[in-house]
Amino acid sequence: MAAKKKAAKAGAGAFAAGKAARENPYIQKLIEDDGLRDDLRTAYESATKAYSRLNGKGPAKALDDKKVQKELKETANSLKSAADTLRGPVKKRRKRKSLLGIVVVGGVVALVASEGLRKKVLDALFGAEEEFEYTSTTTPPQDSSSTSQKETAGA
Repeated sequence: MAAKKKAAKAGAGAFAAGKAARENPYIQKLIEDDGLRDDLRTAYESATKAYSRLNGKGPAKALDDKKVQKELKETANSLKSAADTLRGPVKKRRKRKSLLGIVVVGGVVALVASEGLRKKVLDALFGAEEEFEYTSTTTPPQDSSSTSQKETAGA
């Protein structure tokens, strides 16, 4: 009786794992994409060849071996290609961001360099600057001590 329960539990677990695998987009892509499978196979084979070339050598001596370097490079390229395939197409937003950055920096430089442009921008933001001339409504009093000093200096 206990064996039947264990078998039923294992069957339920396997069913759930199979369902999860069917719904996983990465597994679906692996099943459907021949190029992805080829990239993974090539990466595995290159890594196996590189490992077999080591023959108990230390890491420093192994990396001096040109064939090991070639196999490791092929492994890395295949893994990169597989990862790019799994990720899908990359959205290119960097051009917009960099273009916006260049425009902002160019605008700031233009504002700093050009006084006329700076005045136009400030007028547009805060309104035109009004010319203000001050005229006094009173006349300054004449100082009698200063005129008397001028008379004594002239005599």
